Amino acid sequence: MKWAEADGRAPSVRAWLEALIGRADIDTTGLELAGLIRMTANLYDEAVVVQHPRAGGISGPRWVLLGRLFAEEVRGNHEGLSPTHLSRWQKVSKNTISALLRGLEEQGLIARAVDPADRRGFRRLTDAGRELVRSTAPDHLAYLNSLVTELTPEERAQLLELLGKLCRSLAARVPRPCAPHPQETVSHTSEGR
Repeated sequence: MKWAEADGRAPSVRAWLEALIGRADIDTTGLELAGLIRMTANLYDEAVVVQHPRAGGISGPRWVLLGRLFAEEVRGNHEGLSPTHLSRWQKVSKNTISALLRGLEEQGLIARAVDPADRRGFRRLTDAGRELVRSTAPDHLAYLNSLVTELTPEERAQLLELLGKLCRSLAARVPRPCAPHPQETVSHTSEGR
């Protein structure tokens, strides 16, 4: 059974498409997948960014920024990232990223650095920010894992494989790919999930 049929949506989608296209033999799989992926992403955002409390009172978006800066350090970038890069990466406006970064600076979790050559500003973790990421990451990962406990380990592995395949396929079609940078790719094992 398709997901939309379970909640009564598919017939109306099919009827709408039939009226639009003038045919009854319509494959709605692409539309259903797009809707389901969008709904799942929105629910994940709600569960992870809004609902999950973090140590130190850090909001979800701020914790994500700290995590991104930590990942950059792991890759050897100790200079930090520009607010423009962070706003594009997090898909928020420059005003929003400025407010998030200002809050992290005020909490002493990130520091501002200026490139003397071109005056661009960069943000990097402070020792306190680094320690907060390290100390809260295990709980955060456990929480993320708890969100998928309804799936068996085999289903989780299959879902990861299929979503990765879909992402790579979409990345080949769009100018700015959604696929992670090769250095960001994480190896998943069935024991590690």
